[in-house]
Amino acid sequence: MTPAATSMQSVGTVRSPRIEATDDYWCDVESVIEIDSRFGADALLGIDQFSHLEIVFLMHRVDPEEIETSARHPRERMDWPRVGIFAQRGKARPNRIGVSRCALVGVDGMKIRVRGLDAIEGTPVLDIKPWLGEFGPRGEVTQPDWSRELMRDYYRES
Repeated sequence: MTPAATSMQSVGTVRSPRIEATDDYWCDVESVIEIDSRFGADALLGIDQFSHLEIVFLMHRVDPEEIETSARHPRERMDWPRVGIFAQRGKARPNRIGVSRCALVGVDGMKIRVRGLDAIEGTPVLDIKPWLGEFGPRGEVTQPDWSRELMRDYYRES
């Protein structure tokens, strides 16, 4: 791969009242994504037509020394099965990349106001995509019971 294919620049920064990456209650968290000044105002043209966005971000506060590459018990819960890093959505991922869908609240110039984005203050945003229903799962979605329990309060109001 060429160096350009393996390096990225953030497109913006998250401004959030949450400063720690805690596990639950992200539903009512309202954040602002400040778009980098290298983009023109037309970079956001039409984004306000969508109800939801998909945000790709770097979990910048995860210490590279703590990256998980193998199996573990999610949230260190020994009563949940040990599963590989690619069978869970923990933050200590190999490339520290997070993906989240959130509600678009509004756009003001080069600032996008969102609700339910599980990224903390100062998080570098790598990409912003409008959520299209057609990108949702096709067919029945299945997942293990432990993952439903894990997510029970994740997007619950605090």
